[in-house]
Amino acid sequence: MRRFVIWMYAPETPHWSMPEWSFERIRGALDPEWEIESVRVALEATGDGVRVTPPELLAAVADAEVYCGWGIRRDVFRAARKLCWFHSGAAGARNSLFEEMRESDVIFTNSAGMYADSLADHALAGILYFVRGLDLAVRAQREREWVQSALNSPRSPLHAAPAAGEVAGASLGIIGYGGIGSALGRRAHAVGMRVQAIRRTVGPKPPELDRLDGPGHLPKLLESSDFVALTAPETPETKGLLGAAELARMKPGAVLINLARGTLVDEAALVRALEGGHLRGAMLDVFRMEPLPSRHPLWGLENVLITPHVGGTSARFWQRETDLIVRNISRYQRGAPLENQVDKTRGY
Repeated sequence: MRRFVIWMYAPETPHWSMPEWSFERIRGALDPEWEIESVRVALEATGDGVRVTPPELLAAVADAEVYCGWGIRRDVFRAARKLCWFHSGAAGARNSLFEEMRESDVIFTNSAGMYADSLADHALAGILYFVRGLDLAVRAQREREWVQSALNSPRSPLHAAPAAGEVAGASLGIIGYGGIGSALGRRAHAVGMRVQAIRRTVGPKPPELDRLDGPGHLPKLLESSDFVALTAPETPETKGLLGAAELARMKPGAVLINLARGTLVDEAALVRALEGGHLRGAMLDVFRMEPLPSRHPLWGLENVLITPHVGGTSARFWQRETDLIVRNISRYQRGAPLENQVDKTRGY
């Protein structure tokens, strides 16, 4: 029998635990010669993978041809001697691209794009939060203060940069125009924003963009955008992409939105740019260290909106994820190329 093993079981965080209906759909997509197993041991997950490998998993994957999990650790990869295809429920690939995986013939697919709609909505919520001065309203509500005069004043966010109280006409620069970036670009265009983007490989410009450029255009994008959204994957080229010099290039009063990975931004430099007033604010869903330490200075900044790496959370995720796995099972069984294959050299 050919073996298909799944380890996506997280009873303490049910959203990240594969539903029974999803497992049954996957079982139904497999030809009769397949045996499928769901490892029912609770996992401890990070953004791109798991922290601890239970012995039950090592035993289960020993003769598995296909393995689905939240990333794959080196010990699991070594135990899975017959592995031909690994699918990760995570969008990021960094933690699974160790040397043995990169040099192997194992097909590696991930879930890039499965989180795009919820992350794009999350980013748009952050944009509107700062455009409408909701950070000031939340602060005033906490203090039980009626701040109508302050919000109506010429110096309030409803009159000043970015956007002067209305999202239409504001400029958005998107760094990384893949599934998440393009979902955000379409939404931003629909509400009247001027949208530009950069990506590693420049092709035809999509209709929602005012311009599309390569990485060399980053300085111009930073200088001309009211909002800058990071949606690029973490690779050696993108680590530390926005340091002190790049943050200083951003428009005075601009807002940074990070939905990518915390390693793309110099957090200490970001704190200085926010405290010094160069940036209007930041909406951050990802951090260099997660959970974000309670004493981190970002917690104390009132012009920062922090969400705990939940930008991709949506009740519709498992429908999209299951559809992807089922489509790829069909492709795998007939020898066709799989969707969402990770380029092991590029890292995404």
